[in-house]
Amino acid sequence: MLFSPTGLTECLREWENLEKDYQQIQDTHRLYKQKLEEVTKLQDSSSGAISRQRKKLKELSLSLEACKENTPTPTLSPEELEAITEIRASIKEREDAFSEMEAFLPKKNGLYLSLVLGSVNVTLLNKQSKFAYKDEYEKFKLILTVILFVFSFTCRFVFSYRALDALFYFLLVWYYCTLTIRESVLISNGSRIRGWWVFHHYVSTFLSGVMLTWPEGVLYQMFRNQFISYCLYQSFVQFLQYYYQSGSLYRLRALGERHNMDLTVEGFQSWMWRGLTFLLPFLFFGHFWQFYNGITLFKMSQLPQCKEWQVMMCGCSYMVLFLGNFFTTLGVVYQKYMNNQDKPKSL
Repeated sequence: MLFSPTGLTECLREWENLEKDYQQIQDTHRLYKQKLEEVTKLQDSSSGAISRQRKKLKELSLSLEACKENTPTPTLSPEELEAITEIRASIKEREDAFSEMEAFLPKKNGLYLSLVLGSVNVTLLNKQSKFAYKDEYEKFKLILTVILFVFSFTCRFVFSYRALDALFYFLLVWYYCTLTIRESVLISNGSRIRGWWVFHHYVSTFLSGVMLTWPEGVLYQMFRNQFISYCLYQSFVQFLQYYYQSGSLYRLRALGERHNMDLTVEGFQSWMWRGLTFLLPFLFFGHFWQFYNGITLFKMSQLPQCKEWQVMMCGCSYMVLFLGNFFTTLGVVYQKYMNNQDKPKSL
């Protein structure tokens, strides 16, 4: 409970104490600004030093390559060849070290973040802030996945109003737009997200926006239930992926086998072979559903009554999603198969 002075003497004494606290606050804030300026200078110094070191390492690599090509191999002693190999390995290790350092230094935003946020610095400068932002991203995906599941179930089986459908499509556009922004921020802070899993959210944003603009009509009603059923299934699969991927990532991080900023994704990656292969049938079924949606829309575009441009745009979007998702997942499966083939078989 706060102290409430009653008499004048107590009020004056309280004011003196507040004056002392205020002076201390001013001193602390002055020290904070001073340290902040020092940190800014250190950031600029570190960024400049890394850039210069990178440039010199690149020149050194080119020089070593030229020396090796211009000098006949027999004239190089084994010690010299070993020294060149060691220097190349050290250069590669140093590049990885620079990437780790730059994760804690301010950097220029990419094109997308520059268009959306301008030149605002989005680099988080300590591990706690990075982890907190990553966890918030994961919670955001989980909460919106549940909301989208309930919303799509309502639109599919309870109500069938174009206004409610438009609200659902707007929620999809906002969800995917937000994901693209947050993922760009996470990439700037060291998250290793595959390029396709980011790009397919841009395609999903475009697809949801086209569905939002599709006017009420016969063709819209022909495709409506199929699209909302697909969204219902997709939300279910995304919930499964989040639930199992988050647990697997937690175990792999504890073992030191995954990066602390790795995220759950709406697909299959190499680290998921440990206990998550049961997700593959669900994923491939969803991929072929995307293919089926694309074929359905292409057939609808051939109908005489088809006047809406949205039919062809949605069909193209679904084919892009199918090709990207299917071949990315298939590539991971093939890579795992080839790795197993290369391992020596025990007796």
